[in-house]
Amino acid sequence: MTRPTAADCKLALTHPRDSNSKPQILRAYKVNETATDLKMKLPSLFTAFRSPKPVSFPPIAPESGFHAVGDIHGRIDLLDQVLRDLPTDLPIVCVGDYIDRGEHSAEVLRRLVARPDILCLRGNHEDMLLAFLEAPQDKGTRWIRYGGLQTLASFGVTGISQSTSGIDLKIAADALRRAMGAELIEWLRLLPLMHRSGNVTVLHAGADPALPLDQQEHRTLTWGHADFLSKPRRDGQWVVHGHTIVEQANVTDGRIAVDTGAYVTGRLSVARITPGEVEFDST
Repeated sequence: MTRPTAADCKLALTHPRDSNSKPQILRAYKVNETATDLKMKLPSLFTAFRSPKPVSFPPIAPESGFHAVGDIHGRIDLLDQVLRDLPTDLPIVCVGDYIDRGEHSAEVLRRLVARPDILCLRGNHEDMLLAFLEAPQDKGTRWIRYGGLQTLASFGVTGISQSTSGIDLKIAADALRRAMGAELIEWLRLLPLMHRSGNVTVLHAGADPALPLDQQEHRTLTWGHADFLSKPRRDGQWVVHGHTIVEQANVTDGRIAVDTGAYVTGRLSVARITPGEVEFDST
């Protein structure tokens, strides 16, 4: 159990480990206690230096409920299991990173394109793929190192390794462009960076807690921000995100983390978010 300060919400979590377990509802409720007035016997020189006032988050209140699915990374088997097992009463929002690392990125993308009822956001791995198509000789080495090799192979582009460079990267990009087709590439380019519903925002990696959410830079939303995981927002906005792998999906200081490293752990996590409640499940 996460134990925030007295001014925060206390959150009770249960994370079922198998698909037959019924997820328990995570509820937020105010703590009925006051902070003890501790008089520190420090020199008066230090009395002006005080800790920031704790942040109190309002109850989570999306305009309507939805499921948020964590980073898929080429695991078509886990995506299919989630789509088969999820209740159909709420829409689905995916937080990005559909490709790389796992072996079936092409199938994942084609499955998602065929489901226009699913809202897909853009992650940093989609950014890297698109950058590779635009400038393969400059951007290819990095993308391949971050899992692009598996994506290329899933589209039938072979003969590439982490040491491939120069004109061979351009040849690979041309082959990938043909294999993907213009429609799929355009689908990736048009993916939104965030989804907002009431006081809940879904994005891929993170946000600068000092800036309004509508003023965030593209790179911050897809790659994260140095202060995102250490400083809570003070505008009452809850943020659902992936990108950073956690052992179990969780809620911390207004952040809802859903990336449980599906490509290596076999656990693709989902948060069911409704007014006043968050509950988790995973494969």
